[in-house]
Amino acid sequence: MDAISRREYVLDAISNQKKPVSASFLAKELDVSRQVIVGDVALLRAAGHEIIATARGYMIPSFNDSNQYLGKIVCQHTPKNTKDELYTIVDLEAVVVNVIVEHGFYGEITGSLNLANRKDVDDFMNKVKSSEIKLLSELTMGIHMHTIACRCKSHFDEVCKALEAGGYLYR
Repeated sequence: MDAISRREYVLDAISNQKKPVSASFLAKELDVSRQVIVGDVALLRAAGHEIIATARGYMIPSFNDSNQYLGKIVCQHTPKNTKDELYTIVDLEAVVVNVIVEHGFYGEITGSLNLANRKDVDDFMNKVKSSEIKLLSELTMGIHMHTIACRCKSHFDEVCKALEAGGYLYR
């Protein structure tokens, strides 16, 4: 398979899945290295395709639906409260699109999350624990932002109220 056909296959595979597709899975399917897939995705992005990388793989964001409201929140808490903070959001049927921190040296750092339910949160937290990495919020004394995808502005306000009740919103 030539490179153009392979990139078309990668784009189709990612587009036709609701869940993230890992580079390792695609590499095995196409009998190429994981790095070849990473390069293909970079070229697809450069060509204008909206592909995001999550801890679980690549996906086309579903939150770009014009019927959804995207809002940003600023939170602060310790790492041990991360799971509960994320559960608070997804239990209200909102999607945690990303996490953003303002780093003193690098500036703004964004990590794609796309967590829509407790299983997504559990998978994310298990990956953090098993890889012994630090959460981005640990770089900034727990202060971080999330982009949240909600049905509408009042749904976003409901999520904010629940986060405030939990003591997670930065004031």
